[in-house]
Amino acid sequence: MSERVRRAATAVLAGVLLLASCAAEDRASDDAAGSRALGGRQAGAHRVERLRVNVLEALPHDPQAFTQGLEMAGGTLYEGTGISGRSSLRAGLRGKPPTARVALPAPLFGEGITVLGRTLWQLTWRNRIAIERDARTLAELRRVPYPDDGWGVCLDRARHRLVTSDGSARLTFRDPDALTKTGEVTVTEEGRPVTELNELECAGAAVYANVLPTNRIVRIDPATGAVTASIDASGLLRADELVPWAVLNGIAAVPGTNQFLITGKLWPKMFRVVFVPAGTTSGSGA
Repeated sequence: MSERVRRAATAVLAGVLLLASCAAEDRASDDAAGSRALGGRQAGAHRVERLRVNVLEALPHDPQAFTQGLEMAGGTLYEGTGISGRSSLRAGLRGKPPTARVALPAPLFGEGITVLGRTLWQLTWRNRIAIERDARTLAELRRVPYPDDGWGVCLDRARHRLVTSDGSARLTFRDPDALTKTGEVTVTEEGRPVTELNELECAGAAVYANVLPTNRIVRIDPATGAVTASIDASGLLRADELVPWAVLNGIAAVPGTNQFLITGKLWPKMFRVVFVPAGTTSGSGA
């Protein structure tokens, strides 16, 4: 990438993240007021575990991918990327080039993704639509109105609902077919709202969320909104591998294991990890 192109890309990404941050700050005020009005009912009875990532394997990742959604279904890894004119959806084997890929035409800005069996949803940021696709071919099946900012999305299979984020401290529950709202919860950690919730992963009874623009992942009890674990994912990349706005974003549970894949926007690597108590020495994991 030439220096001129790099500077232009950096300016675009800076503008995108600034807009997202400003919108999230506005929503954060509403979330804080709502949390106070609830009198702390959702808050801090839960003990917050302090965890860190234990790396089992480093895998290649497209350093041009502005990662917005990451999910594994069966043996297939799906990744959705953002930026208007550069957004895409990809599918293939982890650590390998994608075997299927579709682009989103400008001005669509791709966001979170989740697989529902034969189909998947791909959100857009502020385009006010969600796209349903064939999970095998990635072909577009239909577009559905989506009145909120699209950020993260995952499928809560046990409750047959989608869980979505919008950059605030709210998780919104939606019907998986029509995307209509069925409920919401404010996410709190020791009584305080946790804003900038971004990419989501439903795993077991919990929801995992990247917290933009940090190296932190939180594990959330969706019944109460309480954070039950704070996961430190710092130090995965070397200093010379970091570029402007290369922030952690992308978490996918590996089916049938306690492992996760994590990556970030513009990261050259993806990591297969387990979450272990902070302070423990590295091991082989499970």
